[in-house]
Amino acid sequence: MSTAPTNEHEVYRALFEAYPDGVLLVDAQGRIVLANAAVTTLLGYAAQTLVGQSVDALVPLRVAPRHAAYRHGYARAPRSRPMGTDLELMARCADGSEVMVEIALSPLRQHGADYVVASVRSIGEYPRVRRALQRARYNEFLAHLGREAVDTLDADELLHRVPGTAAQALDADAVAVFLLTPNQLELRVETSSGLSEALVAQATQPNRPNTAMGFVVAQRAPLIVSDFELEQRFEAGAWLRAAGLRAGMAVPINDRGRVIGVLCALCQSPRKFDVTDVVFLEALSTLLSTSLQRAQAEVQMRHAQRLESVGQLTGGIAHDFNNLLTVIQGNLQMLGDQDAVRHDALLGQLVGAAQRAGQRGADLTGKLLAFSRRQTLAPAAVDPRAMLASMAEMLRRTLGEQVQVVLRLPTRCPPCRADAMQLESALLNVALNARDAMPAGGTLTLRCGSGAPPDKGPELSAPDEGPPMDAVWFSVQDDGTGMSPGVRDRAFEPFFTTKEAGRGTGLGLSTVYGFIKQSQGSIYINSSPGAGTTVTMVLPALPTSADAALAVADAGARLPKGLRVLLVEDDDDVRGVAQAFLQGLALQVTARATAEEALDLFADGAAFDLLFSDITLGSGLDGIELARRVVQQRPSLAVLLCSGYSRYLAGGGGAEDRPLPWAVLKKPYTREQLVQSLTQCLAVRPSAPAPAPSRRR
Repeated sequence: MSTAPTNEHEVYRALFEAYPDGVLLVDAQGRIVLANAAVTTLLGYAAQTLVGQSVDALVPLRVAPRHAAYRHGYARAPRSRPMGTDLELMARCADGSEVMVEIALSPLRQHGADYVVASVRSIGEYPRVRRALQRARYNEFLAHLGREAVDTLDADELLHRVPGTAAQALDADAVAVFLLTPNQLELRVETSSGLSEALVAQATQPNRPNTAMGFVVAQRAPLIVSDFELEQRFEAGAWLRAAGLRAGMAVPINDRGRVIGVLCALCQSPRKFDVTDVVFLEALSTLLSTSLQRAQAEVQMRHAQRLESVGQLTGGIAHDFNNLLTVIQGNLQMLGDQDAVRHDALLGQLVGAAQRAGQRGADLTGKLLAFSRRQTLAPAAVDPRAMLASMAEMLRRTLGEQVQVVLRLPTRCPPCRADAMQLESALLNVALNARDAMPAGGTLTLRCGSGAPPDKGPELSAPDEGPPMDAVWFSVQDDGTGMSPGVRDRAFEPFFTTKEAGRGTGLGLSTVYGFIKQSQGSIYINSSPGAGTTVTMVLPALPTSADAALAVADAGARLPKGLRVLLVEDDDDVRGVAQAFLQGLALQVTARATAEEALDLFADGAAFDLLFSDITLGSGLDGIELARRVVQQRPSLAVLLCSGYSRYLAGGGGAEDRPLPWAVLKKPYTREQLVQSLTQCLAVRPSAPAPAPSRRR
């Protein structure tokens, strides 16, 4: 049993020692007379060693001169000074470190001598102050890392710095950045601090809510775990136990509204992370994702600049290259019409091989132009079997090993009429949707055929007029989750999607639908929950060669005999091919090399029914300006322009970049394409009569 103090002196001595703040009694000369036990706890000095020392010894060396001056001034006018005056004071500890304190001063006169009672309290013990200091410390780390993020253009370098910075700031045993794999099925450690290579390999986990990191992805919110051994929301994982990690917190890493990974901090002992810790980790995550986005944006910008450079390069050479192809293909086509070639099998094969090579050159030019600029649809003959065979190889590389791509092709299938690149894009779009419907993997079957499709489904998911009479169909079938009737009926609506936020725009199938309808085709969906989905696209079949010849002859027959055509082309060989094509259609052709020569003809009163001009005409006026000038004089004149330059083919209008009011025929062109374009131009020609020609001067 404790014994109460027996006299007043003992009571005051006990109060002095029990007081929670450090208390010093200092005489008029600044020497310490008494110090209680709290001073030892706060500053690390033994109380008896302080007695007799100057109080200036407890002040940081950098402020000792100012403190001595303040002490002398206080001695001349002593007064009580309570704590909480917002003075930022520091005390020097026995080991040389410093601690932030508050100090209360009280003058005391005892037995004719003057003293000062100093009460010293560490403000770091205040919860609000501790949090403020913690926030200030975190902000210092963030500011340093932020400067590095601004200075470095390498996002990977910053990515590898984050774990070390977070571990140091949070005093954590391990920090790791988990990123989702491209197929969204797993979370893997991209970079870490405090984890061995063996643990990094073990830390890969499925992206499921029953795993620690998968839980964060699913919740899209921060996670705090005081002790993994007591966790019941998910399985902690063997790798955490192997590393002896007991507590942790994690925050999602976001990229434009979608979670791409998790940043986590881990400790080997149970720990209570507070909101300040979480805010710091979220700030690191935001800094990291912003840097990754910036790096991605810079890559995209450089890519766009490269595309622009490629666009300028290909646009610059396209006209000349397509002129060459026009000459080659045109002459080959006329050569193929010769009796000597028709009746000689070997010559026919040679001409046919050369024509196919020329067409591949034209296709290559088209792909270069499409790579650099968006083009309007360019329908042509497409071999369905070759198209799907090429798609299957690409999809096997793209969709991953979990999806088996099966190709089922008929022995023969007629060609269809479509834009090959857009058709390939549509098939790829449907295939990617099919892959998303098979998250655990499955089988993707590609088929094609002619006539009515075999499994278009009991209902149309989008109303149309039915497939064309002569049709070719493509189908993409998966054995995934399938669609409910409500989802199936809305599948083609723009912006409709069943994917989570950030995983899809809802424009994929609507874009496919628009392309198929623009190509005079039909599209169907056959699907039900649990039974997979089949998307069938139906396109017009291309007429056979005999039918095509008849169609050209018929179109040529509809062209008025003796139609007066002014041909303007600066390339001699191309002009010769075009003139031969036109004269073969029984048209009256006047050919000129420049726009200026053509304008002279109109000035001299020459009459024409149609202007057929290249757009690029050397150093003088171009074909667009020529057409504008002559149409002002002859409003009823039909105009057909041609070009191998993508800007005009995509609908641009030259310097003003407005749509041209006249049709543009793409180089290289065949005789059949020329006939079709001429017929269309004459059909839309203004009906106003041309003014009477004036006499020659």
